[in-house]
Amino acid sequence: MEFKNAYLKKVYEKVEARNPGEKEFLQAVKEVLESLEPVVEKDKSYETNGIIDRIVEPERLIQFRVSWVDDNGNVQVNRGFRCQFNSAIGPYKGGLRLHPTVCASVIKFLGFEQIFKNSLTGLPIGGGKGGSDFDPKGKSDGEVMRFCQSFMTELSKHIGADTDVPAGDIGTGAREIGYMFGQYKRLRNEFTGVLTGKGLSYGGSLARTEATGYGCCYFTDEMLKCMKNESFKGKTVVISGSGNVAIYATEKATQLGGKVVALSDSNGYIYDANGINLDVVKQIKEVERGRIKEYCNRVEGAEYHEGCSGIWNIPCDIALPCATQNELNGSAADTLIKNGVIAVAEGANMPCTPDAAEKFVEAGVLFGPAKAANAGGVATSALEMSQNSERLSWTFEEVDAKLKDIMVNIFHNSYNASKEYGHEGNLIFGANIAGFLKVADAMKWQGVAY
Repeated sequence: MEFKNAYLKKVYEKVEARNPGEKEFLQAVKEVLESLEPVVEKDKSYETNGIIDRIVEPERLIQFRVSWVDDNGNVQVNRGFRCQFNSAIGPYKGGLRLHPTVCASVIKFLGFEQIFKNSLTGLPIGGGKGGSDFDPKGKSDGEVMRFCQSFMTELSKHIGADTDVPAGDIGTGAREIGYMFGQYKRLRNEFTGVLTGKGLSYGGSLARTEATGYGCCYFTDEMLKCMKNESFKGKTVVISGSGNVAIYATEKATQLGGKVVALSDSNGYIYDANGINLDVVKQIKEVERGRIKEYCNRVEGAEYHEGCSGIWNIPCDIALPCATQNELNGSAADTLIKNGVIAVAEGANMPCTPDAAEKFVEAGVLFGPAKAANAGGVATSALEMSQNSERLSWTFEEVDAKLKDIMVNIFHNSYNASKEYGHEGNLIFGANIAGFLKVADAMKWQGVAY
C-alpha cells in the first residue's frame, strides 16, 4: 500500500532516511501510518501540531555496555538498550527482551508498538521497551545473576516507579526479574514497584504469568462471538511457540472448549492429534527448561518435525502465533486460508509479516493484530503497578476478571474505530486508530515541548 496523504508520506520518508536498515522499526511505523490516513484526512490538527512527526521519534533511546564475568572467570560484554518512546499518557511501560537478535531496530519497533498497545488498555501507561543481546539459554543461574546485576546497575539510572517501569519479555522471566529487582533495591535503597512480573512474595500480581496468553484468547473469543457468532468450542487450534504466552494461550483455549494440537520452539514443532497435554509441556519448559521435542518421548502418538515454520501446514480453525516477530509469512497465510482457518490472533509482537496480515484481511479471516490481541500482559503489569502503589494484593479471580474486561473493551474499541473511519472489521486499522487517538489528544494538550 502506498501513502495517499502527502503529510504521512513525507513523515515516513523522513523516518526511512533517519533509520536506514532498521527493517523491523520501519515495518511497524509504515503499518501504523497507513492506518492513520483517514484520521489525518478528517482532522488537520494532527498535521499542524506535528503529532505524527513527534510520535515516530523516541523521546529517548539509551544504549549502554553490560560487562559481566562468566563461570570461567572470563569477562563478557553485551549491549543493553532502553527505548523510552512516548510518555504522553503515563510512565514508560514495556518489557526487557534478552535475546541475541536484540538491536536498536528491534527495540524501537517494540517500543513504538507499545505506545498504541498500552493506550488500548485504557490504563495510564506510556510506551517503552528495552533489553540486551545477552542469551540466557545455556547460562548458569550465577551467570544470569551477574549479567542482570550489571545490566540493572546502568538501567537503574533511567527508570523509576513514576518514570519508567520495565517488565519481562522473551528471555526475561521470574528469575531474571528477581535478580534485576534485587539489584535495583540494593542500589537505590528503596522498595518500589519499578519492575512488573515480580514474584508473589515481593510485590508480584496473581494472574500476571497467565495474562498475555489468557488475554489473547479472551480477545479472540470476543472477536469470534461478535464478528462471526462463533467461539472456541469444538475448534482445532494451532499455537506457535512454547514459552509463557503459548503455554497459557493453550490453557485458556482449552478451557474455552478448543483443542490445541500443535506447539513449537525455534528448532521444530510437535503435533498431537489428541490435543496437547499441557502438564507435560509445563514440566519440560517451565521446570526443566528443555526443548519441545522432548514431548514426543513422553506422549504416545505425538509427532515432532524439524523446522518451526512447518507448524502452519497443520489444518486448523484458529491460529495463534505466539513465538516471535515475522514468523508467519505470506506463503504460510495462503496455506492456513486454504485449510479453512477462520481466525488468527497475534499473541507475539508482530508475528505476521505485512503480506500475511493483508491476505488474512482480504480473505475475510478474522485478524487480531498484536497491539490489541496481546495487550493482556502489559494490562496486567499495569494492574500490578496499581497494587504496588496501594500496598495490597488482589485475588487471582479479581485480576483475571479485570483482564477479561480490558480485552473485551480493546476488541470493541478497535472494532468501533474501524467502523467510524470506513474500514469496518479491519482490526489492524481499528486498533491503530483507537490507540493513536488517546495518545495524540494528550500530546496536543501538553504542547510541543512537553
